[in-house]
Amino acid sequence: MLTRRHIRVKVLQSLYAYKNQEQANLQKEEKFLVNSMEKMLDLYLLMLSLMLAVRDQAENFMELSKNKHLPTEEDISPSRNFIDNTVLNLLENDPSFINLVEKHKLNNWQIDNEYPQIISKELRKDTFYKEYLALKTPTLKQDKDFIIYFFKEVIAPNDKLYEYLEDSQLTWIDDFPIVNTAILKVLNSIKSETKPVKWTSGLFKNDDDKQFAGTLFKTTIQEEETLIQEIEGKTPNWDQERIAELDLIIIKMALVEFLHFPSIPVKVTINEYLEIAKEYSTPKSSLFINGLLDKISKDYSIANKINKTGRGLQ
Repeated sequence: MLTRRHIRVKVLQSLYAYKNQEQANLQKEEKFLVNSMEKMLDLYLLMLSLMLAVRDQAENFMELSKNKHLPTEEDISPSRNFIDNTVLNLLENDPSFINLVEKHKLNNWQIDNEYPQIISKELRKDTFYKEYLALKTPTLKQDKDFIIYFFKEVIAPNDKLYEYLEDSQLTWIDDFPIVNTAILKVLNSIKSETKPVKWTSGLFKNDDDKQFAGTLFKTTIQEEETLIQEIEGKTPNWDQERIAELDLIIIKMALVEFLHFPSIPVKVTINEYLEIAKEYSTPKSSLFINGLLDKISKDYSIANKINKTGRGLQ
């Protein structure tokens, strides 16, 4: 689920927090980095379980409607298409999903059940939802298409849910698009009612990605003085106070990748940090960072400081 770019962003945030502590504590900030990555899995599980919580709200509403003083025919014989949705049943009965939710003690939608209620209310107004309920016997494809629509168009854009997640865990706002993409990918992968769905793949693509985060964080801190000297040497009129703090951290992280990650091509490193700078720093930052990293990488290459393994990695 975690991409290399998102790992870089989390390392950047942790380095920024570390630099702005009155009493910098490497071990404490390293734990924060690990925790912020692990919490991303919690968000993923919460977003999946929210669909089940909304379905439960729909079932409660259906039962209440039946007991109205003057129920309509629709109240008495309501459509169960959403309640019995095949995709949601696959999720609800997946042992690994259930175990992870219990292990991580994710009972948010029981405690803060107003959010499933809010989304359930929005859903009842939705035209596509009404059309789905009107289907006689939905196929797996129709069930899947509805759930994808429900998640993408009703849950994900909900402002009140977004505010709730922001208040719950500050780092979740950056995680939100990644998690939503991962969920849509899983939903789109469903092809059969009998074939197991891989709802809960690992947080990291592999062990290298997990190690990448810790090594990048610690090395950038441990080699702080050397990295500053490298930057000073390439900018004769350099004034540390005039460079945005985030830009400086981005540049140092890129230099660490140049020197300590032989499998990552220089061009990939530069492109990744330019994109991060565009999103998280000042409007002019990417131009400055691009020029400086390009100059340093060329000087490193001439001095044989960059030793990349594999074809086309220089």
